[in-house]
Amino acid sequence: MYKYDEYDQAIVDQRVDEFRDQVRRRLSGELTEDQFKPLRLMNGLYLQLHAYMLRVAVPYGTLDGRQMRMLGHIARKYDRGYGHFTTRQNIQFNWIQLDQTPDILQELSTVEMHAIQTSGNCIRNISSDQFAGAAADEVADPRPWAELIRQWSTFHPEFTYLPRKFKICVIAADEDRAAMRLHDIGIGLHVRDGELGAKIYVGGGMGRTPMISHEIRDFVPADDLMSYLEACLRVYNRYGRRDNIYKARIKILLHEIGPDEYRRQVEEEFAAVKGLGLDPPRAELERITSHFGAPAFEENASTEIDRSDPDFAVWLDQNVKAHKQPGYAIVNISLKPVGGIPGDASADQIDVMADLGTRYSFDELRVTHAQNIVLPHVRMADLHTVWSTLNEAGLAEANLDLISDIIACPGLDYCSLANARSIPLAQKIATRFGSLDRQRDLGELKLKISGCINACGHHHAGHIGILGVDKKGTENYQLSLGGSGAEDVSLAKITGPGFSEDGVVDAIERVTDRYLQVRDPGERFLDTYRRVGFETFKEAIYG
Repeated sequence: MYKYDEYDQAIVDQRVDEFRDQVRRRLSGELTEDQFKPLRLMNGLYLQLHAYMLRVAVPYGTLDGRQMRMLGHIARKYDRGYGHFTTRQNIQFNWIQLDQTPDILQELSTVEMHAIQTSGNCIRNISSDQFAGAAADEVADPRPWAELIRQWSTFHPEFTYLPRKFKICVIAADEDRAAMRLHDIGIGLHVRDGELGAKIYVGGGMGRTPMISHEIRDFVPADDLMSYLEACLRVYNRYGRRDNIYKARIKILLHEIGPDEYRRQVEEEFAAVKGLGLDPPRAELERITSHFGAPAFEENASTEIDRSDPDFAVWLDQNVKAHKQPGYAIVNISLKPVGGIPGDASADQIDVMADLGTRYSFDELRVTHAQNIVLPHVRMADLHTVWSTLNEAGLAEANLDLISDIIACPGLDYCSLANARSIPLAQKIATRFGSLDRQRDLGELKLKISGCINACGHHHAGHIGILGVDKKGTENYQLSLGGSGAEDVSLAKITGPGFSEDGVVDAIERVTDRYLQVRDPGERFLDTYRRVGFETFKEAIYG
């Protein structure tokens, strides 16, 4: 994984010193809250319902054991003993004291971490495939490109004050494990005639106006990628709606002028930008790529696994995925225990995962956009030991991609923007479907919950999506069906009138019962929904 050079470290250290002075001036009264707000947001510090929340960047979801241990330390020393992993592959701490924030950032800087550009109208954390470097279906490791984009976008003078926040995703496989088509810019690396390049998608996003991105170019040679991204951002920066926050995202620009006109302007801008020498020399990409070489895999590692323990066998089948290196596997750690808070991990659990990453995964871990953790490179011979350790720590829930593997935002329990609570609803749903046998009978079923229209819980992309709204002072939950953030991307459709918290749990049960009645052998819930249609499920919900 990438390691800071002296320039990276200097940038982060200088930002810590700068923010320490800004906090001092806020606490002394030299800065008002209105003056301080844009400064703190540039450092990932939000003011939530009860306390400050700090969002720490985990670029493209990759971190090592010492960084993970530092997150556990921050949770223990400065928060209430836990952290919340998010859909942007970051981590949030929800109970931060303002006067301690500079010390947190200083401690993070000692392990090459920061909170820069985790908020504000700028290019946010670059996301990527959590299986990068381990998946057999990728044409290249996308992380060097994600790192290059991170360096290009950090403090970019032209894109620090965009019309609205901006999110970029890079993948390199046909299977989309990162919801690439629901980003402002999605980059799909692929090979054409022996040359590596990228398919560029623009204009995806969720929120109050969800949209799937448009293909803008089917192939940009790798050597031209940064210039092409520059052109894409310039057109948006020029025409994005700064007069209306609800119409400021790039998806609205494409909707208003059309993808063809946007494409024309990007190509025109690209022709001008290409001559400016913005693309890095190949030596720089090679320098970055050298940090992402394959680990020292054991040759002829054993592929034998003792499946005699039934609980271990279920976990293997559900949470462990194939690795491109024989004798190794990809381990998914679910942060979704039945009755727990999706994405939360205690400081002790964070330490356990850090130790497992160091000992059994070449000192590497990943955060997923589904709010789980991955150990990307585990010897098959070590799987039982890893599972046993996870089991002792309460981290061995065998529910990856099942109905209790819920994505949920913090909701009204924490967020000042929320209209309804997400966490208690997620807990009730997971408890109602708590039987693992029942979950596995239902099969892959991705359920996602947002506590407001901003859609931080990705409800538009859920096979079953839930949106919490305020209905005359009462929390009300809208149910949607048929969304997907994968390569078969689609937006969920609202079923009809909303429900109370208990009522929506009952409605989900009616949906799953109907699915079991009408599915064909081997069909996922999403496959059945698309085959039989919306009305079949609407009738089951409302009668």
